[in-house]
Amino acid sequence: MAEITAALVKELRELTGLPMMECKKALTEAGGDLKKAEELLRIKMGTKAGKAAGRIAAEGVIGAYLSGDAKLGALVELNCETDFVARNDSFLAYAQALAELVATKNPADVAALVAYPGVEAQRQALVQKIGENISIRRFSQMQAHAKLAQYVHGGRIGVLVEYEGADEAGKDIAMHVAFARPAYMAKSDISAELVAREREILMARARESGKSPEIAAKMVEGGLNKYLAEMTLLGQPFVKDDKQSVEKMLAAKKTKVLGYRFLVVGEGIERKSSDFAAEVMAMAKK
Repeated sequence: MAEITAALVKELRELTGLPMMECKKALTEAGGDLKKAEELLRIKMGTKAGKAAGRIAAEGVIGAYLSGDAKLGALVELNCETDFVARNDSFLAYAQALAELVATKNPADVAALVAYPGVEAQRQALVQKIGENISIRRFSQMQAHAKLAQYVHGGRIGVLVEYEGADEAGKDIAMHVAFARPAYMAKSDISAELVAREREILMARARESGKSPEIAAKMVEGGLNKYLAEMTLLGQPFVKDDKQSVEKMLAAKKTKVLGYRFLVVGEGIERKSSDFAAEVMAMAKK
């Protein structure tokens, strides 16, 4: 059996948001298998997967560009070390210039973007001027056959939506995506493997409840439908009117969403943490 380390318990706690002791018990029962322990906790405690409470790590800004004809758009994540620098005018201007370059040149990757004349020289000049490490992390470019709507929330979340129909609905969807961050457009986009895994978890949870097979079956189907709705743009409650789904709002506005992209500053980067008390003790021992 794998060793149940404090780091492993901490990782499970961040994934589920549950108390440390519950996480340790689950890891022990799962033989140190993190994924299995997470599933056990979801079955027993009814928690949602992937909370990842402490995963926002990097500071920075989302640079955004949208062409005048709303056919071409781009988002760029530019990182720095502090939120103070993320508000610097020169830093913001560099992010915007990068977004326009991505939109118009459509580089294959970050390395290709950095290779364009002046990009790296400007970055180094900013590092010298500001005194912080600055890095271009990622970008997304969209070229629409229809129209693009763009929304940037607080400089930290950037969204592009391709749509056909009402401009107001396109802008509303961009705002909704920034708020809800749907993983998929529609139920049909979710893999059969992921649906099967969720169904297994719901079935195990239903068995734990002790309900009759008939009620348990209804619990599973209800839970699965709720899960699929929460994961998909069309199934989510509309941010401006949670009494109707996004799909119903779009139908009422005679609008169709063809695709969307979004970037969130620091998403998926773990901030290096330290145990202050342990560091003090270590210094005392020295």
